[in-house]
Amino acid sequence: MNQATQPTKPIMAREASIWAQYYALTKPRVIQLIVFCALIGMLLAVPGVPSWHEVGVAAMACLGIWLVAGAAAAFNCILEKGIDAKMKRTAWRPTARGQLGNHQTLLFSAVLCALGSALLYFAVNPLTMWLTFATFIGYAVIYTVILKPMTPQNIVIGGASGAMPPVLGWAAMAGNVGPEALILFLIIFLWTPPHFWALALYRVEDYRKSGLPMLPVTHGNEFTQLMVLLYTFILLAACLLPFIYGMSSWLYLVVAVVLNAGFILHAWWLWRDYSDLLARKTFRFSLIHLSLLFAALLIDHYV
Repeated sequence: MNQATQPTKPIMAREASIWAQYYALTKPRVIQLIVFCALIGMLLAVPGVPSWHEVGVAAMACLGIWLVAGAAAAFNCILEKGIDAKMKRTAWRPTARGQLGNHQTLLFSAVLCALGSALLYFAVNPLTMWLTFATFIGYAVIYTVILKPMTPQNIVIGGASGAMPPVLGWAAMAGNVGPEALILFLIIFLWTPPHFWALALYRVEDYRKSGLPMLPVTHGNEFTQLMVLLYTFILLAACLLPFIYGMSSWLYLVVAVVLNAGFILHAWWLWRDYSDLLARKTFRFSLIHLSLLFAALLIDHYV
């Protein structure tokens, strides 16, 4: 290696590090679940096996939704960098550590949002674009700026934004928002509180330091544990709706009953004999619950 090429490695390493920081702003794990739920909505909106044209539209919709969701996540990192810096769970984020400034992050968010919105408008349909942009506003502004610091019910009300992905997916393929899409919305809407409150229970000191009025901070662990349990029962009722409405057959029903029984059992244990370990297990099970529930709905759609 000659002297002219020696500086290349550190420069490339620094560039890779910067790209990794920008990628982290998009909250990849959260976006994976968002796109997965949107894809389920797309596939359920199409009777039978999708045509190649529909596959292409779905691919463009997934990419557009990913871009706008990433933009919302990045914008959220700007608004919450002070809070993120106080919490172990989020202190690693580039904005919280000062690795990326507000102007850099805002430009990144704007570019992602513009690209995603244009892709959805021209390659999918205007309805999907406007619904996705409304979800951006709902999460990044209404939830983050208004609801989250104001009320311990922030997760319940703000859960509407997180429940939108299957609606976006349905709109992308059907060009409308049908009752089936609203049922999928309701399931995620009611799944969000027990899912997130289980996390808040074992991260309660983080939230206390941050100053956010999360339910375990304002009402205590015991009340939150009871709310987690009650919501799992309400969630069970919502998860039966696809079968009742005729969206699915007995295959989905069996899986839904088993998964919800598991969620209720975790919540019952959490209520009766709390431990941080059990709260972690409940949180992790909630992720498995939603993923397998929607996977079962999709398999049932094709069987």
